[in-house]
Amino acid sequence: MNTSKSGPDPRIGRWLAIECTTEACSVALFQDGAMVAGEYRQLGRGHAEALVPMIAALPDRGRAEAIAVGRGPGSFTGLRIGLAAARALGLAWGAPVYGYPTLALIAAMALGRGTGPVRVATTGGHGEWFTQGFDAVGQALGDLLSQRPEDAMTHGEALIAGSQAEALLNGRRAAGGPDGLALALWPDARAVAGLHPDHFSQDLTPLYGRAPDARLPGGRLPATSAA
Repeated sequence: MNTSKSGPDPRIGRWLAIECTTEACSVALFQDGAMVAGEYRQLGRGHAEALVPMIAALPDRGRAEAIAVGRGPGSFTGLRIGLAAARALGLAWGAPVYGYPTLALIAAMALGRGTGPVRVATTGGHGEWFTQGFDAVGQALGDLLSQRPEDAMTHGEALIAGSQAEALLNGRRAAGGPDGLALALWPDARAVAGLHPDHFSQDLTPLYGRAPDARLPGGRLPATSAA
């Protein structure tokens, strides 16, 4: 594995990718950057029941030299299910586990279809959207934001991607803002090999993007991170 300063490289060795931070749930097995097998489902709910059988259906039951998993933002429940599964498999297989930002994956998917920079906009909580800008090679241009839709519509990138991409572009058009291309995309583990290596980290702290609604026993809030 490449553990240089630029981050581990999923194009080297055998990798398992897990992505269940949103309504979509997906897994993929890669060998030196080429996908061996993968599956993508739009579930809405039921990630906990679906994820392990999806991994078990992969060749060699998904066993890999390293594991990549989405850290969010997205569904509090979904992202924690993915992280827990990745940690458990990493421990069982003696394999390192790397997290990546979910919005960076959506940006990478969009840049395979259009020219950046790209604004990613996905469903958040309490009527807000998660948004973040990325440059033409998929590097973040600013912080992850949780915004009201009307505030998100002030962003002017011509390429917009994510579950709220069409809503953002339509709202911007209605307000007399610039036109653009909207790609309705959900994160897909089968695209993880396209992520820039800098996005992978052994930091597995969930990226909630905003304060979580759920509380731990005793009323404590789960740890949050916004970057």
